[in-house]
Amino acid sequence: MDQFRNIGLIGRLGSGRVVDTLKRLKRFLLDSGYTVILEDAVADLFPGHQQQVCSRKMMGEICDLVIVVGGDGSLLGAARALCRYNIPVLGVNRGGLGFLTDIPPDELEHRVGEVLAGQYMVETRFLLDAFVRRGEEQLGTSEALNDVVLHPGKSARMIEFELYVDGQFVYSQKSDGLIVATPTGSTAYSLSAGGPIMHPKLDAVVLVPMFPHTLSSRPIVVDGNSELKIIISNQNGIYPQVSCDGQVHISCAPGDSITIRKKPQKLRLLHPLDHNFYAICRSKLGWSSRLTDQ
Repeated sequence: MDQFRNIGLIGRLGSGRVVDTLKRLKRFLLDSGYTVILEDAVADLFPGHQQQVCSRKMMGEICDLVIVVGGDGSLLGAARALCRYNIPVLGVNRGGLGFLTDIPPDELEHRVGEVLAGQYMVETRFLLDAFVRRGEEQLGTSEALNDVVLHPGKSARMIEFELYVDGQFVYSQKSDGLIVATPTGSTAYSLSAGGPIMHPKLDAVVLVPMFPHTLSSRPIVVDGNSELKIIISNQNGIYPQVSCDGQVHISCAPGDSITIRKKPQKLRLLHPLDHNFYAICRSKLGWSSRLTDQ
């Protein structure tokens, strides 16, 4: 088990509930003898705090653990920045669903205390790298923990594109776009578009068409090590976008290509020992519990 001494705190800005939870967490960690390091954006919420302050990038280099207070979106942003440093990340839920941030605020001290005492499980989640190119020029790149999405942007028109997997032509399609999701992202936008739920341990990627113009177009699950290439048709009259985790956006033009592959570095996500993926699905997605005895 990792020994945690220097603990970084990241929080979603603009939420009073997040600030209150961060204050409780900071006080608990300091009273327990840990060194607390605040992300620079969070430090502005605590005037006179007297704690070390650093950027998110530097936090990855000097912390033993980073705790994210917020929703799944907050953890997505932290994951993209921190995965390359192999630093474990723990999430406290102050958002909506909480598939990734699974520690409830009302159990904050107890649950975080258990993790700091070594009572936790570790999950490794892979991310995707997306590269947008125009000929030989690279227009933009980003990581994604949940998904890489090709979509029309502000336009309401369809996109025509070709899809290749490991260099093999799969199909040409006319639709509102394509969602390329990891198992982590299979319970997010991909699920809303009709994609399957994939267990986080799977080494696979799902390709989910968005409102395709052919009834036979269905989600396809491919090996997680596949290299995907999407070529936007020159016949398109719109300029679509590529969005990574819904937070990073890259503008495209007809003729551009998008290459997507697994990122070499993985996220180390910590959970309490009683973490159960299926229990989370039951809770968050409203699945039925066991049948009662007749």
